[in-house]
Amino acid sequence: MDHIDRRTLFDRMATGLGGAAIAWLLARDGRASGIAEPPVPSLGLPHFAPKAKRILHVFHPGGISHVDTFDYKPDLARQEGKEVHGKKMELFFGQPGRVMKSPFDFRQYGQSGTWMSNLFPHLARHADDLTFLHGMVAKNANHTPAGFQMNTGFVQSGFPAIGSWVQYALGAETDELPAFVVLPDPRGLPAGGAINWSSGFLPASFQGVPFQTKSGAPLVANLEIPGGVSVDSRNAQLELLASLNKGYAAIRPLDDTLRARIRTYEMAGLMQMAIPKVADISGEPPAVKALYGMNEPHLEPFARNCLLARRMLEKGVRFVQMFHGGAFGSPRINWDGHEDIRENHTTQAALIDKPFAALLSDLKARGMWEDTLVLWTTEFGRTPITQGLGAKGRDHHPFAFTVWMAGAGLKPGHHGLTDELGFAPMEGRTSIYDFHATVLHLLGLDHTRLGYYHNGTKRRLTDVHGEVIGAVLT
Repeated sequence: MDHIDRRTLFDRMATGLGGAAIAWLLARDGRASGIAEPPVPSLGLPHFAPKAKRILHVFHPGGISHVDTFDYKPDLARQEGKEVHGKKMELFFGQPGRVMKSPFDFRQYGQSGTWMSNLFPHLARHADDLTFLHGMVAKNANHTPAGFQMNTGFVQSGFPAIGSWVQYALGAETDELPAFVVLPDPRGLPAGGAINWSSGFLPASFQGVPFQTKSGAPLVANLEIPGGVSVDSRNAQLELLASLNKGYAAIRPLDDTLRARIRTYEMAGLMQMAIPKVADISGEPPAVKALYGMNEPHLEPFARNCLLARRMLEKGVRFVQMFHGGAFGSPRINWDGHEDIRENHTTQAALIDKPFAALLSDLKARGMWEDTLVLWTTEFGRTPITQGLGAKGRDHHPFAFTVWMAGAGLKPGHHGLTDELGFAPMEGRTSIYDFHATVLHLLGLDHTRLGYYHNGTKRRLTDVHGEVIGAVLT
C-alpha cells in the first residue's frame, strides 16, 4: 500500500465514508441544518414522571445567618461571651470573637411548631409548608465562588447555571417567553454578575435572560418598535435580517453564538407582543397588589419582582430566578452582616418578607402550588461568634447553614441538625450537590444521567457527587 501524507488522508476522510459519517452525526444533532435552532436542541426529557413542572428560585447574596433566622440555638444565649474551642472555623477576615446570642426573638409557628425568628412574621404563616435543610455545607467562604457553587454547582466560573441545565433537559413550554428568566435586584447585581445565570459550555441559547427591574425601565431594553416604524416595515427588516443570518449560519454550522443570536431575534419579535402583557400589572386586583405590598414604597421594588415572577410562571416560563441583594453598595445592599447583624438582617428581611410570603399565598390560590418548586437559598451561613471582640456582626460560615424548599413533591418539616451553637451538622449533612440532585429529581431528572460532553468530559450539574435527599420527598 502506498504511503500518503496527512493532508491527503484528511482530504479522503472528508470526501469518503468518514465525511458521510460526520455529516450524519451533525445532522442528527441538528448542527448541519440552516434553521435557527440551538446546535444541540433540548433533550426533551424527563427521565421519569416529575412532581414539579416549574421552578421559582430566590437567591439571597451575602450569606443569611442561619442562627438568626431558621436554626434556633438557645445555647447561644446561655454561652454568650464565651470563647469557643475545638470548633472548625474558617474566618474570612481572621477576626475570631466570642459567642453572641441572636438579637432576634424566636418563637414556634404553625401546627408543626417550627421555630423561626421575628425577622419573618409574614413568611412564618407558611411555616407548615416549608422544608428546611439545616445541615447545608458549602465549599468556599468567599461570596463569588460560593455564589457560583449554589447557582452552577461549581466554585469556578464557566459552568452552566441550574436554570440552563433545566432548560437543556426539558426545553420551553412557550415560544413567546424565555424558558429561563432572571429578575435581578433593582439595587444591583450579585457578585459575579451574569456568570450566575450563564449557560457556560452549554449552547448559548440556554443562558438565562435577565430582565431590567429598575422602576420605570422596560423589562427588556430595546424591545419597543422604534418611533415612525410601522409593524409591517419592522417585520420586513426582521425577515431580511433572518435570511442573512441563516445564510451565514448555513456555511458555519458549528457557530453556536450565531445560532443563539438568530434565536434571540426570533424570540424578540414574539416578546414584543408577550412582554407588555406580562409586565402590565395594572389589571391585577387591588387586593392582590396590597397583598404583595405594591402600595408601600419601600416594598414596591421587590414586590413588583414577586408579582412579575408569578405572572411569568403562569405564562409558561419554566425557571424564574430572583435575586435579593447586590454585590456593592454602602450601606450594604445584601445580607453580608459583618458590621451589625441586627441592623443588616432587619433591613434586608423587611424588604422581602411580605412580598415573598404573598407570592407563596398567590401560588396556592391559583392552583400552582402542587406543581411549582420553590427554592430559597443563600451561599453560606454566618458564624455563631462575633467578628472580633466586642463586635456586633458575624463572619462568613460555610460549614453549616440553612436553605429551604417548598411546593411540589416535598414533605414539609426539617432535615438535618446542627450542633448546639450551629457550627457544624450533627445529622443530615447536605452538600450543594445533594441539593441540586434533589431539585433535578423533583423535575423528573436523574442527575447522574443528565450530562453534556465538554472537552472530552461528560459534565454534570452535580459533577461526580450528589445524592437525592429521599427523606424530604413525598
